[in-house]
Amino acid sequence: MSHNNEHIEQPKQENNDEIIDDEYIRPEDIAEETIIDLDQGEPMEDESDDDQGEPSTGLEGYPMRPSADDENMMELADDSVQGFFDHREPVYGVALHPKDSTIVISGGGDDKSYLWRNDTGEKLFQFDGHTDSVTAVAFSVDGDYVASAGMDGKVRVWKAHTGEFCTAVEGPDEIVWIDWHPKGNIVLAGASDSTIWMWAMPSGKFMNIFNGHIGPVTAGHFTADGKKIVSVAEDTSLIIWDPKSAAALHRLSGEDARFHTEPITSIATNKESTLAVTGCMDGKARLINITSGQIVASLENHTGSIETADFCDVLSLAATGSTDGNISIWDVQTQRLRSTLSHEDAVVKVKFVKNSPLLVSCSADKSVKMWDVRTGQLIKSWIGHSDTVLDFAVSDDGKTIVTGSDDGTCLVFKV
Repeated sequence: MSHNNEHIEQPKQENNDEIIDDEYIRPEDIAEETIIDLDQGEPMEDESDDDQGEPSTGLEGYPMRPSADDENMMELADDSVQGFFDHREPVYGVALHPKDSTIVISGGGDDKSYLWRNDTGEKLFQFDGHTDSVTAVAFSVDGDYVASAGMDGKVRVWKAHTGEFCTAVEGPDEIVWIDWHPKGNIVLAGASDSTIWMWAMPSGKFMNIFNGHIGPVTAGHFTADGKKIVSVAEDTSLIIWDPKSAAALHRLSGEDARFHTEPITSIATNKESTLAVTGCMDGKARLINITSGQIVASLENHTGSIETADFCDVLSLAATGSTDGNISIWDVQTQRLRSTLSHEDAVVKVKFVKNSPLLVSCSADKSVKMWDVRTGQLIKSWIGHSDTVLDFAVSDDGKTIVTGSDDGTCLVFKV
């Protein structure tokens, strides 16, 4: 598809604008809100100053540990092998190139995203154009294109290999998440105005809008087979969609007392595209049959909001992570708790290594950890950030983890 790139920049933008203007866009009156949200993401320096009380050291908030050479001396605790430091504002999203795991995209509160190498730290491209924080970044399935999405309601797409700008599309308000189709160059974006939008890339041609939620769409994605879309929202609803018709195939909400009655924060689906696990602010999870839309089980173990979930590719296990600092490992077949893994503060994200029983997690305790869910054993714990780790990406072989933090940096950790 790349041979068309040179001819798409002008026509596609006009095409999108016409469609959006005619049918879907409504006045954008959320500028003040976005500024408030951005401010909330930035109290980092004050917090760390208070914690340390020694602003003159320049090491406020950074983890320290006894020196290997002299136990009476403290040294900076940093397990990273490389880093990227250009954002200087919270880094909200990181992703690894699907074919070359040394290539990273990161996006943050500086309204920019960067393409860089995690083996050398070299900056390859700086991607500008957003007018508010970049909340999500992602590579297309073949790695030819890379997308960033922001609180300005725009998705911007570039050629990953050359850095050439392809298109910018808009329509929703603050975008919360984006996802590329697993088999083609189609981008999905969920927004805080309750809508989900879909475009063909790199042309930027508008394809569909998904209306059905009445609250911010907190999470969503294509199923692994590409045949359905799942999304959850603050209005307690889960919707399973047909991507082609934008029809809601199944809908669950708090109107059914067996489902969630509080805002839903997260959703994961298994690689067979048959099951979903949803996580809620009240600490409860639900296992859902995607095909029938039926509730399979209630998974209840957490005492704080569930922020993240994932399925294991090789075992019938799922993981949920919570602000209570714990990760619950669930047996999907028996619907029972298998083990509990713990951080020292809120768990932000969990992700299984591809085709592996290894689980990676990050936390407000500033650490990244790797676990073997077969035994519940902690394989490795890495530190180096001075604030909450907001996102990470792990290579398919499980040997490289790249993080983004509230401290404004990205770090690279090796197994």
